[in-house]
Amino acid sequence: MLDNEELMVETSPRELTQNPLRKIWMPCKNGHIAQRRVCMTNCPTLIVTVGLPARGKTYISKKLTRYLNWIGVPTKEFNVGQYRRECLKIYKSFEFFRPDNEEGLKIRRQCAMAALNDVRQYLCVEGGQVAVFDATNTTRERRGTIVKFAEQNGFKVFFVESVCEDPDVVAQNIVQVKLGNPDYIHCNTEEAIDDFVKRIKCYESSYQPLDEVLDRDLSYIKIMDVGRRYLVNHVLDHIQSQIVYYLMNIHITPRSIYLCRHGESDLNIKGRIGGDSGLSARGKEFAKSLKKFIQDQNLKDLKVWTSQMKRTIQTAECLGVPYEQWKSLNEIDAGVCEEMMYEEIQEHYPQEFALRDQDKYRYRYPKGESYEDLVQRLEPVIMELERQTNVLVICHQAVMRCLLAYFLDKTADELPYLKCPLHTALKLTPVAYGCKVESIYLGVDAVNTHRDRPEVGI
Repeated sequence: MLDNEELMVETSPRELTQNPLRKIWMPCKNGHIAQRRVCMTNCPTLIVTVGLPARGKTYISKKLTRYLNWIGVPTKEFNVGQYRRECLKIYKSFEFFRPDNEEGLKIRRQCAMAALNDVRQYLCVEGGQVAVFDATNTTRERRGTIVKFAEQNGFKVFFVESVCEDPDVVAQNIVQVKLGNPDYIHCNTEEAIDDFVKRIKCYESSYQPLDEVLDRDLSYIKIMDVGRRYLVNHVLDHIQSQIVYYLMNIHITPRSIYLCRHGESDLNIKGRIGGDSGLSARGKEFAKSLKKFIQDQNLKDLKVWTSQMKRTIQTAECLGVPYEQWKSLNEIDAGVCEEMMYEEIQEHYPQEFALRDQDKYRYRYPKGESYEDLVQRLEPVIMELERQTNVLVICHQAVMRCLLAYFLDKTADELPYLKCPLHTALKLTPVAYGCKVESIYLGVDAVNTHRDRPEVGI
C-alpha cells in the first residue's frame, strides 16, 4: 500500500508551462511538456448515410467530411461503392444489384465489411475522430449490423438519411453526377441513364426508411427533398449537434461566391503586417475596377460583406451598393507584432519568427491569434456563406486563405501558404463534389505580400 506521502505525490497536480508555439498552458513533468492529443469528440463517431441511389448521399458525405476536417475534427469518408469497384473492376449492368442476385449480395456484403474494417483502423489506430460510412444502407438489417459493429468498438453512430420524391431532382442528379461515374465510362448517355434508373428500382423493393417509432432509439437526421424539411431524432452530443446544424444550412441552388482582398493599403506598401491603415492610390484604383467587374457579372441579389477594418470598408464604399460589416472577417491579430516588418520581427523576436516557420497554422502570435484560431472565428461566416446565394466577400490575406481552404478542401499544412494576391478576385462556383475556381486579375498593380514556405534545413 502507498503511504500518505506517496499518495500525495501520485495525485498532486503537475506543474504547468506555456507551449511556446501555441501559447497554451500544458502539464509539465521534469521540464518536459506532456504530449497530449486534443480530441474534439468525447468518443469516435461513425456517420452512416441512408437512402436510395442518386439522393445526394455522396455529396453530403464529401461536404460533411470537408467541413469537419476544416474545423479541426479529423474525418475520413469511406465510400462502399468504391470498394465494390476495386473488387469487381468491370461493371456490367444493373443485374448485379438485383435483390435475387446471391453472388452480387455476397460481394456487396464483403465490400461493406471491408469498409467497416478500415473504419475501425482509422478510428482506433490512426487517430481519426469521425468516419463517414457512405452507402445505401437501405435495410434495417444492414443498419443493425453497423450499430452492433459500433457498439463492439465503442463508437457512437449518427445516421443521415436523404429522401427525395422529386423526380426532377433525381433526374438532374443522375445526369450531373452518375454519368461521370466509372461504372459508365464505356456507355452513351441514354444507356447509362436507363441502367441507373433500373439500378434504383433494385433497391426500392427492399428500402426501409428510418422510422419515427421503430428507430426512435437511434440518433439521426432525415433530410427530405434536398432540405425542404428535416426530421431530427435523439441528438446525443456536441459533434452530432454541429453535424445537424451544418446539414440544415447547406443547399444546392446554383450560385457564385466571390472572394477578394481589400485594395492595396498604405501599410502594404511599407511591408508592414496588420494595422488598420487606409487604401493607397493604387488600392483606390482597384476599388473602381472591382465595381466595374461586379457590374459586368450581372448578378442578381448580390450580398457584399466586409470586415470592420478601414481598408475593406473603403474598398466596398466604391461599389455603390449596400454592404454588411463582419467583425469575424477582421485580419488575423498579430499581437505584439502588429504593424511590424518581417525583418523587424526576426530581429526583435527571433524565437517567435522561427516558431512560426515551423508550424504556421498552429503558431499563435504573442497576445494575438493563430490560423487555427482564425478558422474557429470564421466558422459562422462559412455557415452563412452556405446559406446564401451570390456573395462578394472583401477581406484580408489570412482570412481569405482560411475561406479558400474550406471550399477547396486544403489541409491545415497547405492553408497558410495559399496564394491570395492583392487586386485579384476569385470566383468560386460549387459543382457536384467540389468547387470550380476562376482567378481574375483586375489590372491594377500592387505589392506582393505573399511569403513562401521556408525551406527546411537538412
